[in-house]
Amino acid sequence: MSNVVVLDNGGGLIKAGQGGERDPAVVIPNCLYRPLTSKKFLHPSTTTEEDLTSAAIRRPIDRGYLINPDLQRDIWSHLFNSLLHVSPSSSSLLLTEPLFSLPSIQRSTDELIFEDFGFNSLFVADSPSLVHLYESSRRPDSLLSEAQCSLVVDCGFSFTHVAPVFQNCTLNYGVKRIDLGGKAFTNYLKELVSYRSINVMDETFLMDDVKEKLCFVSLDVETDLQIARKQGKDNLFRCTYVLPDGVTHKKGYVKDPEAAQRHLRASPSAAMEPNKETYQLETIAKTEERKRVDLTKNEFDLINERFLVPEMIFQPADLGMNEAGLAECIVRAVNSCHPYLRPVLYQSIILTGGSTLFPRFAERLQKDLRPLVPHEYQVKITTQNDPILDVWRGGSLLASSPNFESTCVTKAEYEEHGSARCRRRFFH
Repeated sequence: MSNVVVLDNGGGLIKAGQGGERDPAVVIPNCLYRPLTSKKFLHPSTTTEEDLTSAAIRRPIDRGYLINPDLQRDIWSHLFNSLLHVSPSSSSLLLTEPLFSLPSIQRSTDELIFEDFGFNSLFVADSPSLVHLYESSRRPDSLLSEAQCSLVVDCGFSFTHVAPVFQNCTLNYGVKRIDLGGKAFTNYLKELVSYRSINVMDETFLMDDVKEKLCFVSLDVETDLQIARKQGKDNLFRCTYVLPDGVTHKKGYVKDPEAAQRHLRASPSAAMEPNKETYQLETIAKTEERKRVDLTKNEFDLINERFLVPEMIFQPADLGMNEAGLAECIVRAVNSCHPYLRPVLYQSIILTGGSTLFPRFAERLQKDLRPLVPHEYQVKITTQNDPILDVWRGGSLLASSPNFESTCVTKAEYEEHGSARCRRRFFH
């Protein structure tokens, strides 16, 4: 059996390593960046501490699909030669690809793999089937494993897919998609902070860090908006993020981490709706406070932005988007499947993808989903230990199976039959 390289080529992060290993050897951003101190675009590194303030970014993947094969070739070449130290000519490749990828994109990907890098063989898998494989192997006594059926909710960098999986095959006719993901969350947060505090529209890496450290999902948006209007210590959501100064620290940080977590320890009943007079006084105070804002300070406050950003995925219509929320999307996906599968799918919902790491994400989804599901069905949502890496782990598990080599497309088959015919083997 030849060496198998498992590559989870996401729009935000690349996870890569050897098949059969527990964790990927390399996790790096799938992009090139140019700091203010450099004249050329650089490859992301896993060790160096770069000052990424206002760094320009080039990504080969946009809206989930490969749009710049030349840039992707450059990133993969650095990955295989400098980070993984593998020889493609003596290796097989297991590659993850988004659902419903266009034939032209598939053809470009195959050209990269076989013609530019010269891999021995290729296997293409989608994320939902790999997540299902990993979860069923991790919990062999669960309903998911016994019924070989699950509903994978993949909230990734570019978009969110709700995909039914049956016997390790994604049911494409039941897949539903929301055009929102981690990139949209970061962009919305940049707009809110730029409008209310300071201009951070060029600070992609910085606002990614703010989103990951401070944002959370609200279980009751109206109540939390009332709390966000309060002043002083009664406001459980106010926290301060300190920007890097390029001298003493090159990365931003939360000024008071304890204060940033107060909302998780407070009871929901702590929010009292203010009366009209109090609200008018607070509005006047806020207006006066805004007049005294010092734009030269190296920090900014976040209040209701912390929960309004993740709220996008549950209520896209609030932003004027003609999209269903996540709970409604799940119901539509389940209703697209055979009636015999529906009760099992509702009991085997798996959350994966980096955007599911927001605190209270599963609880909010359970709350929104329960009223939409028939009362005779149970709803059970499973959160993964590491939703960013578990797709790769499923691929590593598949690559170590005894019959993996027989399911791959070899370079000789590609050269004889072409990309389109070889792709039929992967059930896409």
